Amino acid sequence: MAITDTNTARAAQLLLAGKVIAIPTETVYGLAANAYNMDAVLKIFDIKARPLFNPLIVHTYDLNNVRTFTEDIPDAALLLAKAFWPGPLTLLLPKKPIIPDLVTAGSPYVGVRVPCHDIALDLLKQLPFPLAAPSANPFGYISPITPQHVAAQLGNKLDYILDGGACRVGIESTIVSFAEKIPTVLRLGGIDIAMLEKVVGPVETALQHLSNHACTPGSLLVHYSPKKKLIIGNVSELIQNYSVIANHIGILSFTKQYDGIPQKNQVILSPQGCLKEAARNFFGGLRFLDELPIDIILAAYFPNHGIGMAMNDRLQRAQHK
Repeated sequence: MAITDTNTARAAQLLLAGKVIAIPTETVYGLAANAYNMDAVLKIFDIKARPLFNPLIVHTYDLNNVRTFTEDIPDAALLLAKAFWPGPLTLLLPKKPIIPDLVTAGSPYVGVRVPCHDIALDLLKQLPFPLAAPSANPFGYISPITPQHVAAQLGNKLDYILDGGACRVGIESTIVSFAEKIPTVLRLGGIDIAMLEKVVGPVETALQHLSNHACTPGSLLVHYSPKKKLIIGNVSELIQNYSVIANHIGILSFTKQYDGIPQKNQVILSPQGCLKEAARNFFGGLRFLDELPIDIILAAYFPNHGIGMAMNDRLQRAQHK
């Protein structure tokens, strides 16, 4: 069983030895290994049962270090990096050969970000290589936002979980491509479209809601999914439709508690209606409900602005089986 601790020096030793460990970031916990070491990267895919066509995001500690494994960084990417790094923003940049094709699923572009988490940055600064790190959960399941979530799902496959507490953003990073003339958002996340446009002007979106093969992380149709059936709609109407099995229903609610369903089966993400608070609690709430002895989880879409857009994206993917 994995040891959970806050010792970054021990974590660095394991990574230098080619091991895979779990690390904290501000978004979700990551399953990390030396991005230059193909054998170590293969272990990530094996531990997660992740398909090899699904690329990984590479993490490092600053823009200067990014230049050691990328090239020809577009001006718009530099503007966004300077505005939002460290932070929940992944930029797709032309890679140098030192990044194995395994990391990028054969693409000439690598997803890169600088996490905004003191423990993660401390670790990265101790290493002579960046870290490839997808979310630290079985492929397709709910993303982990605490070390306990990681231990529950992958603890028997890891030596070490670096404990950084609960993730303060709780939703994965926004992914932006520069392959076209106008920057293109490929995944919604912790940096919303309005924030991007304040820095680089208009951006396009190419959200892959119906993709069966991923060219960017998190773009598969089925992703972030609980084991229980998730139904999205008008929750009050859905409660009436399923009233016969009310004790076997859970509710993932933005702000309110609903009548007709046991209170213990309801998770309220933000009683004050704060989308950022709801995002922090989103995956944890979904996981809590998934572990209850219920059959169905009901949820409604969030206000479709800011980080609410990213949560709606996660809900849409999570409902598919």
